[in-house]
Order: sequence, then structure tokens, then C-alpha cells
Amino acid sequence: MSTLTPDPAPGPEPEPEPPRDCPRCPRLVAYRAANRAAHPDWFNGPAPSFGDAAARLLVMGLAPGRQGANRTGRPFTGDHAGVLLYETLGKLGFARGRYQARPDDGLELVDCMITNAVRCAPPGNKPEPSEEAACRPFLASRLTALPRLQVIVTLGDVARRSLLKGLGLKASADVPGHGSEFDAGPYRVINSYHCSRLNTNTGRLTAAMFEDVFRRAKALLRD
Repeated sequence: MSTLTPDPAPGPEPEPEPPRDCPRCPRLVAYRAANRAAHPDWFNGPAPSFGDAAARLLVMGLAPGRQGANRTGRPFTGDHAGVLLYETLGKLGFARGRYQARPDDGLELVDCMITNAVRCAPPGNKPEPSEEAACRPFLASRLTALPRLQVIVTLGDVARRSLLKGLGLKASADVPGHGSEFDAGPYRVINSYHCSRLNTNTGRLTAAMFEDVFRRAKALLRD
């Protein structure tokens, strides 16, 4: 298991977004450097959150994909998962414009933000628990920086558990699975299967199932 770079002396809480060359996780730093050497034209850094600073809805994934957000610099942009996610957000009024799988496509999110529990792409799309813990302060700051946030949709049970830990709760504090719904701190959380190619191609997650999650999220939003 990777060791973590020691945190600096106690000070202010970190910003909601990691610095471009965040040093916290040596394994991810090495992977970032390898991708940067192989593909210098890619983003190759912690993928910043994307969306409306006044959002009442937050969508939370686990980590950027190597050829998705790690390449483009925008969450769920450039890989298969983004197609269903952005189409669904547009259908429910949470996105404006046309998703074209690139960060300069002009797409805007409305009353919604997308983030990841771990901001750097991990080898094999699997961050280690120590890396989730190292990135958790950024998640906590991201939540605090959304003053109107009410509802969080987690994409997959690992993202759900990471959110609970980020809120200081036990990872077993709720019922897992697609469509599970619970209160976590001041937020209402709905968990969905991840919109990955594996889940959509096998029918584990259909477009209708995914849309239902966001319809429910929209219904929960208060003025």
C-alpha cells in the first residue's frame, strides 16, 4: 500500500480544489508523471470540479478516468460514462448546451456541480483507501463551499462510502445499492449504480433507471 506524503503543519482548511501538482499521494503522482510523459498534450492533473457555484445538487463520482477527465480536465468528459450522465442532466434541466466530450464544448451546468472523491486518475481506475483519505479534505472543503447544497447523488457504492467518511460518518451508516436514499449530515443522498460502460452495456443500469435517480433528486430540491 502506498504511503502518503506527510501533511504540512496545521493551518487553514485546504481549498475545494487541489493544486495542479498536488503531492499528497506518491502512487498517483507517479502515475500522473507517466501519463504526462506519454501524453504531454493531456491535462494530467487533479480534475477540478465542474458546475454551478450556487448548486443545490452535487453529483459525486469516485475518480477521474485516465482517458476521460485525466485527458480533458473536466469530470466525466471524454469517456463513455459522460455520455449518459450529461444527457440525463440535460434532460432534467441541470445542463444547458450540447455535450460534445470536450471541455470547450460550451456545456454549462445549472444548479448542479460534478466532483470526484479522488481528484487524480488512479491506475486501473481503482484508488487505494489511503488515497481516498488523502483527498478527503478537498471533498470536505468542496461541500462547505456550496452554501445552497441540498442533495448529493453518489455514483457507485465506493463513492457513497467515501462521502460518508468525508462527512465524519461511518461507511456503514446507510443501506447500499442503486436507489438507496438517506440523510447524511445536512444533505439528502441518493446512490446510483455508476454510469460506466460495464454497467450500461450489461443492462445493470438503464437510462430509465438513471433518469429516475435524477428525477427524484430534482423533486427533493427546495427553494
